[in-house]
Amino acid sequence: MRHHHFFLSFLLILSATTYGQNNTVNSNELDTSTATDSTEVAPKINLDSIQFKPLSEMLDEESYWKIIETSLKETTTQEDQELFLSSALEKLSPKEMIGFRLRTDKLMFDSYTSNLWCANYIVSNGTADDGFDYFRCWLISRGKDAYYKTQENSDYLVHLVGNEPHAYDFEGFWYVANNAFKNQTHKDVEAYIDYENFQTTDEHYPILEFNWNVDDPKTMEKVCPVLFKKFWKK
Repeated sequence: MRHHHFFLSFLLILSATTYGQNNTVNSNELDTSTATDSTEVAPKINLDSIQFKPLSEMLDEESYWKIIETSLKETTTQEDQELFLSSALEKLSPKEMIGFRLRTDKLMFDSYTSNLWCANYIVSNGTADDGFDYFRCWLISRGKDAYYKTQENSDYLVHLVGNEPHAYDFEGFWYVANNAFKNQTHKDVEAYIDYENFQTTDEHYPILEFNWNVDDPKTMEKVCPVLFKKFWKK
């Protein structure tokens, strides 16, 4: 009888131990599975890209021109320059990308002049009258000195172009900041621009009073005598 009770007790102890070990294993497996799932689904969120109000602050001008100058040193073609600029801007904060776009818009606004339009028309021999925006993008992409010296005297453009009439334009330049912002934040840059306080956009370009006329070439020669002499073929 005592042997019988001992045998039953032994079986109960053995069962309890086995049940406890199984519970421990299952618990460990559950914890591991939960930790793994949590790691995989945790989203990576760029907080800076979504936690600020629309901006009207331009990127510091010296910083802006430094990026342009570096792109000119590191590339030899327009396509490569566009890729370089996009890559460089992606390294900036979302706010700085917006600032780059706003600085570009400001430079575009300031260069919307009758004299510069005349210069563009002459160097293309009359074939780029619809591409003045993209011409100014090209001019900005040539760097600070090129931009401001041409602003002061349109004939300075003769130092930046070739020897034959050509339509100079760089449409992609206008969109490098937009593309960089989209790539980094998956959002559209326009949604983060404060257009109420940033007025130097194409919607606010002034109505130009042209001091030259395509039907009177002498008026163009008066505005840009050096360019006219070299490029006008009509």
